[in-house]
Amino acid sequence: MSEMWFWLLTALMVLVSVAAFVVPILRGKAQDEVASRDELNKAFFRDRMAELNEEAEEGLVDNQKELAVELQQSLLDDIPSSEQALSSNKVSPVVLVPGVLVLVFLSYGLYNVMGNQHNVTEWQDVASRLPELSSRLMSDSEEPMTDKEMNDLTLSLRTKLHDTPNDAMGWLLLGRIGLANRDIQTAEGAMAKAYDLSPGDTDIKLGYAQTLMLSGDEANVANARNLLREVIREDHANLQAFSLLAFEAFERGAYEEAIAAWSTMKQLLPADDPRVSMLDRSIERAQVHVGGVEGQSVSVNIALEDGVKLPEQGVLIVSVHSADGAPMPVAAKRLPLSRFPLNVELTDVDSMIPERQMSSLPEVIVKARIDNDGNVMTKDGDWYGETSPFKMGGESQIVINQKY
Repeated sequence: MSEMWFWLLTALMVLVSVAAFVVPILRGKAQDEVASRDELNKAFFRDRMAELNEEAEEGLVDNQKELAVELQQSLLDDIPSSEQALSSNKVSPVVLVPGVLVLVFLSYGLYNVMGNQHNVTEWQDVASRLPELSSRLMSDSEEPMTDKEMNDLTLSLRTKLHDTPNDAMGWLLLGRIGLANRDIQTAEGAMAKAYDLSPGDTDIKLGYAQTLMLSGDEANVANARNLLREVIREDHANLQAFSLLAFEAFERGAYEEAIAAWSTMKQLLPADDPRVSMLDRSIERAQVHVGGVEGQSVSVNIALEDGVKLPEQGVLIVSVHSADGAPMPVAAKRLPLSRFPLNVELTDVDSMIPERQMSSLPEVIVKARIDNDGNVMTKDGDWYGETSPFKMGGESQIVINQKY
């Protein structure tokens, strides 16, 4: 229906353009010719009257008034009737047809080239697939949605929300899609809109709190904590709220708060729930920071050899390996590039696998690598250095002087 109205409106606009082109031509020619004829007659009349006055003053004519009346009468006789003027000045439609055709074809031709009609058609097609894409998102299929399908879902959902802006659940879904696509700006805007529409909904509070935590802004994070505590006051057994609170506390360095939240979650879960073991490992990691679990560390001083140039964008990866030189690290730490030399300390908190703590190794080798592209799987062209085996709890030196 909207497409039909579009074409009707464009046709109306073209008709207006044609009228603007044709009417001045039809009216202008007749008016111009009539005006030119009148001006010529007036000029002739004034000249002849001046001559008549001169002749009368010189005594050459005796009947000046009669001659003046005859002159006026001849001027009136020279003015054609309106019908005659219109018929004599009529423009043939055949003359206007080429111009009208050029105007019409130029209008629609330019729209076809520059109007992106194919994009409009594609957008309308994607918008009509919202139910299909939503079902695909909610299904238990083992095959995940492709990036194109996620983008199409976002576009179709935005289109729907443009027509129904008060749909709080639609904004919540758009926010979750933004989180899945790591589009924090879209996620935060959508969640904020959902929260404005339905501030009492628990799912919306949790989603909004999660996006605020990911924004990195301290004020937003504080607001997220308040939302999560509000959810817990209303629902004392909400595991997602406790989990988000624990994660935020751990990232903030409030390890005791994180331990308390994870401990509460353990009490809410059955003893045989597989999530209990994961919570135990999280509690152990937090306890390392507060001294609840004794753990050894290794410390290395890292320096660069002359001639090693740091990339504009890159990271420093420090990894701990068993003394036999196994390629798989037991612990690792990723650091932004800074000034060298620098001292780095690794503890059990940096262990890759909770079941295999770094402190369980009697001797270790520590490697340091300047990663150029941020991908730990690629090493070609990266500078690195490593220590000789040394005892756990000791210190060593690394000089980065080799290249993969």
